[in-house]
Amino acid sequence: MKILDCTLRDGGYYNNWDFESEVVNAYLIAVAEANIDYVELGLRNFPKQGFLGAYAYTTEAHINSLNLPEGPTYGVMVDAKTILESGFSVEDAINKLFVPANESKIDLVRIAAHFHEVENSGPIVKQLKALGYIVGYNLMQAGGKPDDVIADKARQATEWGGLDSLYFADSLGNMDGDEVTRIVNALRTQWSGELGIHTHNNMGKGLDNTLTAKQLGVTWLDTTITGMGRGAGNTQTESLLAVLDKEGSVYNSKPIYELVIRHFESMQKKYGWGSNLLYFLGAQNDVHPTYIQNLLSNSHYGTDEIVGAIDYLSKLESTTSYNGAILNTALTFNTGNSEISGTDAVCGLFDNKHVLILANGPSTTKYLNAIKLYIEQYKPVVVSVNISNAIPADLIDYYVISHNSKFLADATRYQALNKPIILPVHRFSKDELSLLSNLDLLDYGLDVKDGELAANKTHSVVPSDITTAYVLAMLLESSPLSVKSVGFDGYEKNDPRQQEMIKILDLYSKNKLAAKVVSLTPTTYPLVKGSVYAPNS
Repeated sequence: MKILDCTLRDGGYYNNWDFESEVVNAYLIAVAEANIDYVELGLRNFPKQGFLGAYAYTTEAHINSLNLPEGPTYGVMVDAKTILESGFSVEDAINKLFVPANESKIDLVRIAAHFHEVENSGPIVKQLKALGYIVGYNLMQAGGKPDDVIADKARQATEWGGLDSLYFADSLGNMDGDEVTRIVNALRTQWSGELGIHTHNNMGKGLDNTLTAKQLGVTWLDTTITGMGRGAGNTQTESLLAVLDKEGSVYNSKPIYELVIRHFESMQKKYGWGSNLLYFLGAQNDVHPTYIQNLLSNSHYGTDEIVGAIDYLSKLESTTSYNGAILNTALTFNTGNSEISGTDAVCGLFDNKHVLILANGPSTTKYLNAIKLYIEQYKPVVVSVNISNAIPADLIDYYVISHNSKFLADATRYQALNKPIILPVHRFSKDELSLLSNLDLLDYGLDVKDGELAANKTHSVVPSDITTAYVLAMLLESSPLSVKSVGFDGYEKNDPRQQEMIKILDLYSKNKLAAKVVSLTPTTYPLVKGSVYAPNS
């Protein structure tokens, strides 16, 4: 049996492979002291657009800069796609990425491949073996594939000759013990060499599946520290070691325990990997975990919206691989086929009126009594960005919504409020609109175009699918006496949500028709600062 720890490779999906040197040094010392057999240092790639940390490339120069303790065999992973779509011949591509093994500190190269890439992978294995490397081959998304398909891939791997280990991966995290057993049996019909397993923990079964594979004779077992890895993460190194400790293993678990406590638990709190209900639902519906990871990392969307997006994704084909455009469709429930439409219902709606825009930041609750007094005393037209969790409905004049997902999450609550709703009707289906058939709906269209914020009588154009942008554009079609806001708290300076809203506000302020927005509660946004306690002027 061999343990392969791939924390720096799989964990990089959470921090762009940009690990602090202090963490890397502590990690390398710990895995060596723990007697871990193999350590996968990262990925090997050609240059990619945008910044990625050292372990997305794991170049020979970077590896040579590391102090690699004796003990483990070190390696990297390369995607078959990286080689096959490089524009070079297989031999040239590999020679550009790898030096001969006797000139490198790494001895192992694993190839990650989708099932459809197996037919073209033989030359990759052959060239890496020619360079002197131990070569592993990782069949991704093996779960659910028919026995005969799995066996055929194993047959091809056998025919290559020289492959050192054949892996199968639970990429979607939806395997159980029976599925692991079925796949191992199918592989064994055509492959007699060493087998490996890479599990994901979306349904909380990573460790159980690893142990099941071990009992079936699978000898290469992948783990990561605290399970750090894409989506819900992997089998935890420390958990597997704890089980093996009871069997009198050769591994030393204590250095890993200390590493977890001193370095990785805080990282886990920061980045949030690990199994939860949403990863579980995604796995059950064959939805790639990167969809869930990106949904969870964007605080624009609440749990109800994410569940709705997962339900939408589960009904589509090809969601076993990640596609950002499909995710955007799932979040807006807008396929882009509907023509932009709208009415002039909001044109001049706020002329010569004082407007108070109400958002849902924590300050809305903190200053609730003051906000209620302000509304009761000065009687502005109150426009709520989505449904308010704090301000009573009788103090609100209009609700504005631009996301179908937000609408679906709160539809029954809107019915109970019995207040007018401003929304882009063209984005909603007949069934969805029927949920609000008894309410007064003001149809104002919405078009999303990067870098634009404008309005006309029937629809708005906004730079991103954010309801606040829709509200601001809508106000451009009126001439209000004043525009105040509460609950627009903002975020930390470098938070992407902060930068996104700053861009929206900048585009709004550049419009000649824009009224200045005064925030009456504390905000980090570049708004005019006022106070809900100050006398109105």
